[in-house]
Amino acid sequence: MNNFLSVIKKIKTPILLLVCFLAVFGIGYFTGKNAVVCNFCAPENVNFSLFWEAWDTVSKDFVDPSKLDSKKMTYGAISGMIKALGDPYTSFFSPDDTKSFLEEVSGSFEGIGMEISVKKNQLQIVSPIENTPAQKAGLRAGDKILKINDKYTTDMTAEEAVSLIRGPQGTEVALNILREEWSSPKEFKIKRAVIEVPSLTWKILNNGKEDVAYIKLYHFNEKADSDFPKIAFEIEKSSAKKIIIDLRNNPGGYLEVSQRIASWFLERGQTVVIEDFGGKKEDDIFKATGNPRLLGYPIVVLINEGSASASEILAAALRDNISAKLVGKTSFGKGSVQQLMDLSDNSSIKITIAKWLTPKRVQINEKGLTPDIEIDITEEDINSGKDPQLDKALEIIKEIK
Repeated sequence: MNNFLSVIKKIKTPILLLVCFLAVFGIGYFTGKNAVVCNFCAPENVNFSLFWEAWDTVSKDFVDPSKLDSKKMTYGAISGMIKALGDPYTSFFSPDDTKSFLEEVSGSFEGIGMEISVKKNQLQIVSPIENTPAQKAGLRAGDKILKINDKYTTDMTAEEAVSLIRGPQGTEVALNILREEWSSPKEFKIKRAVIEVPSLTWKILNNGKEDVAYIKLYHFNEKADSDFPKIAFEIEKSSAKKIIIDLRNNPGGYLEVSQRIASWFLERGQTVVIEDFGGKKEDDIFKATGNPRLLGYPIVVLINEGSASASEILAAALRDNISAKLVGKTSFGKGSVQQLMDLSDNSSIKITIAKWLTPKRVQINEKGLTPDIEIDITEEDINSGKDPQLDKALEIIKEIK
């Protein structure tokens, strides 16, 4: 699932891009190679005659006429336009892809359970989801996906990869994986299952003479939004005096959920995140909305390469506003905002509309958040059940008064 990300689903008048394409096609059919300009869809300097020249050439000369599917060709043209932007988070979804995407965001789907994205032109795992076939098989954040079954992933979008990886429960998918510390790739054959995206858990950790509330946030989904207030009240009534928030391998989710969770720790009106629209309009500033019942607790936040999007928003907001310490590895660096725009035939475009900035106006897109204390966790640590990053967080929080 792609990425994937904070997506703002807004209801508005459907974009008439596909309608315009078909209208131009109708005109082009009769005008041949003459220039056709659609002022509604494109600037006046855009000449669609080359497009229709190519369409006409393919339609007349392609060796297998049975494969000329006008809908697929139109979708392919739109996809090509989107890919030309060079933004891995802006994508075209067919009607079926749109349905699958919305199912994934809602928190339940069939597949192997991991978030993927394209970073530096390479398809890779953002994070495996807790207690899924992907995690149980040993896949890790940062793993590069070289092949899916018999298809190489070169120039493949995250959405195209998701469509190959997902499938009915009980079926199998083969992934060719390269990890940084490996000298050669390895193949993983993983059986698909119904994936339920978890929200969060918490428990008390005894840290010497004090108790620490340990919150593990798996995803910023709707369930996390409704579950977090419950645990906030439980922590407030508990013996815990300090809090560790674990955002490792949390790929993000809804921006607004991150904002509301941050509001439990921040004073009303403090900035959580800033949306920068590249000068097209004024910045949007998302602020803490009140009910800061956990304000005043010393905080340490765990992050790693699989912490992305809404995870990075929460971590940055806590560091910039209340000097929370970040421990672990540099985060993924997904600092942009997507909006799902409906098209007229139930297809859609997930389009990047803004970059987000931390409260101190630092942009982390493709850079990530650098932890205050960097510490690695090795494959040997994982296999032996050790967690040096959590150990370091407990050590640091003990010193915070």
